[in-house]
Amino acid sequence: FVKVSAKKNIGIDDLLEMILLQTEMLELKANANKLARGHVVEAKLDSGRGPVATVLIQEGTLHNGDNFVVGQYSGKVRALLDDKGRKINSAGPSEPVEVQGLSGVPLAGDEFIVVTDDKMAKNVSQARSMRVRESELAAGSKISLDKLFEQMSEGDVQELRVIIRADVQGSVEALRDALTKLSNDEVKVNVLSSGVGGITETDANLAAASNAVIIGFNVRPNAKVQEMASEEQVDIRYHKII
Repeated sequence: FVKVSAKKNIGIDDLLEMILLQTEMLELKANANKLARGHVVEAKLDSGRGPVATVLIQEGTLHNGDNFVVGQYSGKVRALLDDKGRKINSAGPSEPVEVQGLSGVPLAGDEFIVVTDDKMAKNVSQARSMRVRESELAAGSKISLDKLFEQMSEGDVQELRVIIRADVQGSVEALRDALTKLSNDEVKVNVLSSGVGGITETDANLAAASNAVIIGFNVRPNAKVQEMASEEQVDIRYHKII
């Protein structure tokens, strides 16, 4: 172990030295001559560049123009930025890189895989999106307004049901934890769904079916979703401060 403190700025050099020593002793190696594979460290919806993700490459080499699948989304690398914000043409094993060209905002921890062509990427993405949608709709169908009023009339615990959408995964987690801690004996806060990206039709449908409130943190819905929410009388709250 190594004693470190970011606050006092001590132990960082020792930590890096020990990591390199362990790598050498364990003979850890990665093949750079293959299709890239890694995991998302962080992802966000950038107002100017669209969805972007910071990916840690674990094996292979990622190049500009590569087709990829990440979580339920697909894309083609439009630009790569290193940790200093400089444009680069490729990134190899152990390199963190910011990737532009995603079709949506993935979750932190999602696997990033380069595939051979655009068609394969879209097919995998569509199959995964369908599974996610089915699971969300299934979760929503279990909760209805009738059940809510039944619980209230029987004197059971009342629920405030919430759907959270934010621009960054860290904000989603902070909001979810903060709201959950607000539960008390009289009212229970139940986060039905949470994720990174704009407010979607699926969110509006789920909120309508379960009598939930949608909280948008630094994100907004498009005109179609706003119209649907208005018709279904779904309450959407927009915030910029936790």
